[in-house]
Amino acid sequence: MRCVLFFLMAGFATLCHAATEIQVVTSPNGHKAWLVEERGIPFVALELLFDGGASIEPAEQRGGVNLMMALLEEGAANMDAQAFTKAKENLAASFSYQTYPDSVSVSARFLTESQNQSMGLLRQTLLEPRFDIDAIERVRAQIIAGLKSDAKDPAEIARAAFNQEAFGLSHPYGSDLSGRISTVEALTRDHIVQAHQNALVLDRIRISAVGDIGAEDLGRLLDALLKDIPAQSAWPLPKDAELALATGVEIVSFPTPQSVALFGHLGLDRDHPDFFAAYILNHIFGGSGFESRLMQALREERGLTYGVSTYLASRKYADLLLGQFASANDRMAEAVDILREEWDEIARNGISETELQLAQTYLTGAYPLRFDGNAQIAQILVGMQQQGLQPSYLQNRNKKVMAVTLQQANRVAKELFRPELLRMFIVGEPEDL
Repeated sequence: MRCVLFFLMAGFATLCHAATEIQVVTSPNGHKAWLVEERGIPFVALELLFDGGASIEPAEQRGGVNLMMALLEEGAANMDAQAFTKAKENLAASFSYQTYPDSVSVSARFLTESQNQSMGLLRQTLLEPRFDIDAIERVRAQIIAGLKSDAKDPAEIARAAFNQEAFGLSHPYGSDLSGRISTVEALTRDHIVQAHQNALVLDRIRISAVGDIGAEDLGRLLDALLKDIPAQSAWPLPKDAELALATGVEIVSFPTPQSVALFGHLGLDRDHPDFFAAYILNHIFGGSGFESRLMQALREERGLTYGVSTYLASRKYADLLLGQFASANDRMAEAVDILREEWDEIARNGISETELQLAQTYLTGAYPLRFDGNAQIAQILVGMQQQGLQPSYLQNRNKKVMAVTLQQANRVAKELFRPELLRMFIVGEPEDL
């Protein structure tokens, strides 16, 4: 067992050490990328992230970017969906395309020996997607089925209600990135082409690569891959969102034996000097699983819920402190009272030195475990770029966690946790509320 543990920890240490050796590569055509060379396996993970995402589409085309991204692997150039899948499998490559509120991402995993062919295939999906009508209708139906399912999911109903009040329908954050059934039904092929032309542009791209590839080869691959990609988008990035949350509890009636509560208020920007103090506070309050204050108060001591969590939702254009739990209808009122008491307690009295030290030990010790393989590291690196972080962040992150003092944490607790601003949406049939 000691030997197994040694090799596990040595492996994680190697990953973290490799992840800190970031090369900032500039291709001959000027494309910048973060590269981590890992020569142990003949395999490369490539991440392309384009700022904007679902937030840039016109309101009447809501869901268009999401539908477009879902169609990129449904055929390209002279290959229909089936032929494309076969070509990809023959190369042992995998591609994925994701839509987020603030970005879209393209992920590629490929063998070193077939990197040119794999990148050629990926390039066709970026430049020559077919957007065949049968594929559009098939994927559209899948998205609409998902939206109908969400309309029956208490957690999704709560999220939609919270976001609509917080941001309004005038800001993209106020509605689901998948769109509404009416907007998805109204999307035409021309709308999808517009989304493709405006969501995947070079002046909003961020790139990372991890694996068996050097700087020169990466630069060459990127120049070939990104040639002829549009330089700019005609769809502007959105402005910062202005929160319009009320306070107190809003009940959304829905027949279910368990009610779901989504709660929160204004959070803290990722660039704020007190962010790491807020990060630690959230971990202690509701972010650390069974050891968190809320889990102890709501589950362990009273059995009011199976689970409760909070998190700092730091988006590009708004920042929130959010949390969620479910409870039986006849116990939700008690759970709400306890939540409010805990919110007030941390705001008034902060945390203890012991809580701070335990949180710092956990957060610094767990950090290396995130670097579990090339694909995960590549995603972390491109995410760092999106957040405006420098490569040196990987060496400095744990130092920032350990630099938080009890005095700072308790000052931030008073500023971050605002009981008078707490807003809660409860979906279900809670009693005595």
